[in-house]
Amino acid sequence: MATDFPAEIERLRHTYASIAAVTDPEALRERIAELSDQAAAPDLWDDPEAAQVVTSALSHAQADLKRVEELGRRIEDLETMVEMAGEESGEDAAELVAEAEADLAGISKDLSDLEIRTLLSGEYDQRDAVVTIRSGAGGVDAADFAEMLLRMYTRWAERHSYPVKVLNTSYAEEAGLKSVTFEVHAPYAYGTLSVEGGTHRLVRISPFDNQGRRQTSFAAVEVIPLIESTDHIEVPETDIRVDVFRSSGPGGQSVNTTDSAVRITHLPTGLVVSMQDEKSQIQNRAAAMRVLQSRLLLLKQQEEDAKKKELAGDVKASWGDQMRSYVLNPYQMVKDLRTGYEVGNPEAVFDGDIDGLVDAGIRWRRRQDASKD
Repeated sequence: MATDFPAEIERLRHTYASIAAVTDPEALRERIAELSDQAAAPDLWDDPEAAQVVTSALSHAQADLKRVEELGRRIEDLETMVEMAGEESGEDAAELVAEAEADLAGISKDLSDLEIRTLLSGEYDQRDAVVTIRSGAGGVDAADFAEMLLRMYTRWAERHSYPVKVLNTSYAEEAGLKSVTFEVHAPYAYGTLSVEGGTHRLVRISPFDNQGRRQTSFAAVEVIPLIESTDHIEVPETDIRVDVFRSSGPGGQSVNTTDSAVRITHLPTGLVVSMQDEKSQIQNRAAAMRVLQSRLLLLKQQEEDAKKKELAGDVKASWGDQMRSYVLNPYQMVKDLRTGYEVGNPEAVFDGDIDGLVDAGIRWRRRQDASKD
């Protein structure tokens, strides 16, 4: 056998043991039993919002347990297959070896994916995510870049069957977007996408320059956890100013004949949230308040983290402003400037193939956190 199966299986078992120690299948079973009891309560749906939280948590816990248990069984099956291959000869042995190599590759990939999940242990990592993309320096190219990033993240979500809901879109005059805010609904969406936060840089021959010159443009990505009803982030009415205006579409053309768009300004912090993609002013206000509360929740966490860092004598920022470059000319390369991870196919990245970049970012962040402990 060309592949050293005993050594590979030992490696799989070691990785699996590390994952099981973190996920704790027994604790998951207890959690599932507890949530199942809550889900079976006859008055569960008297409060639909609370019921949805319970059923969603139950579904996620069951999926996590199934994923861990299935990987354990697959490693056992792989070992059995390798033993059978050793007892055969000729074509039968070759077929079993080929099947075992395919299973080995599949298990390795699934273990790596699950290992990434175990690194997401932050307070809000399990939450849904609210992502905002804003165009920066670079004029119309930057606005176009913001729209390219929106497509990149929505295509990534589609690849994983994660629902996306666009909350607010501000179109640029010539092309692209000034800003866009959207929700990603998935287990650990915030923990996963939070490593995408920062300044993204695009270098290309501008399609908007009639002289065909190379243009550098920037876009900022902000990722915050979605607020939940149990968070109790109080926002007194006296702390906010609410403005209403008419929703607009591309090129400034009206898409709504009523003042349904809402802008909420949080006076103590200066935070501003605008929403216009819902059909009514009431819906836009509710969406804007939800995002404002999410930003206040994250701000509170950041202030607490800053105090801890100050007490520890470490006031260095762990994230630089510019975190990733997308170069389309004079060569083709996407490079994360924090992790050093590179992809030589920008077209695939812009089509949503960003798992490698995201996984490298999560591992990098864990190493950064570990170095501070």
